[in-house]
Amino acid sequence: MTKKNRQIVIAVLALTVVTLPPAGIAQQPNPPKVGPAGLTAQGAIAAAEQGHCKDALPTLRKALTTSPSKDERKKAGVLGVRCAIGMDDRVMAGEFLGQLGKQFPNDSDVLYVVAHAYSDLSMRAAGELAEKAPQSVEARRMNAEALEVQGKWDEAAKQYEEILAQNPKLPGIHYLIGRILLSKPDPDPARIASAKQEFIQELEIDPKNPGAEYVLGVLARQDSDWEQAATHFSRAAKLDASFGDAFWGWGVSLVSAKRYEEAIAPLQAAVRLQPGNPSAHYNLGMALSRSGRAEEAQKEFAIQKEIIARLDEKKNARTEAPKPE
Repeated sequence: MTKKNRQIVIAVLALTVVTLPPAGIAQQPNPPKVGPAGLTAQGAIAAAEQGHCKDALPTLRKALTTSPSKDERKKAGVLGVRCAIGMDDRVMAGEFLGQLGKQFPNDSDVLYVVAHAYSDLSMRAAGELAEKAPQSVEARRMNAEALEVQGKWDEAAKQYEEILAQNPKLPGIHYLIGRILLSKPDPDPARIASAKQEFIQELEIDPKNPGAEYVLGVLARQDSDWEQAATHFSRAAKLDASFGDAFWGWGVSLVSAKRYEEAIAPLQAAVRLQPGNPSAHYNLGMALSRSGRAEEAQKEFAIQKEIIARLDEKKNARTEAPKPE
């Protein structure tokens, strides 16, 4: 990886990062006096706010889990994250982030701090990888992902091809090349055919790749090849039992092929995994209806209508909301 490419990786990652206040980077004068019993929670909070992170961190860590005051625990946690990141103590930062997420899962202030802290940690790790192992597969892959973010599809594909030159049997790379080919604007039949071959090659290397099976199912469905689509979607679903889209695609393909009874089970799995998907409920209703289960079918059609009504209500509410002046 060239110096220019390393700079691209770091710059792209930095685009999503809002740096946390630099607690702990520069020590302020008059550090707190720490007695045999250490700082109090309030003393540690005040010390951290003044930049005395090294002295404050042990007490902040304790306060986050033991303080009877919710506000005090929150302040201790937020300041602990900032101090740990400022001191580049990633293990300690992870502990604080874990506790904050556990204790304040719905607090917007905490979520803001956690989001940007993880972004900061990610950027630092990516920068180290680019500097310390620039020719590694991982660094090339990271560089390719950064180029994808910029829409530089051909350059990203070249990086993946260089990875395959190093290790032709590395799992996941043909899948990524295929994804790039399909991501380009203005779909071209020849390019789609090339992408399909990439996914097939991926499955030759890694037969347990549900993503490759799923995309081949999508491509077959676009060609109205319902049998082939159902085959690929079913394989993806069997490889990943939580893959709701795969179960949906499997069931819809069977409905399109008029294999209604066979479509019921995958569509039941789809609505269980994606209860808010109106198409899954509609197609399950179709499969049930054509299989002679009219009462069950009506329930699914009713659910589908309710979901669409809710979605329309939300859409109208957004449209009618007053625009800020």
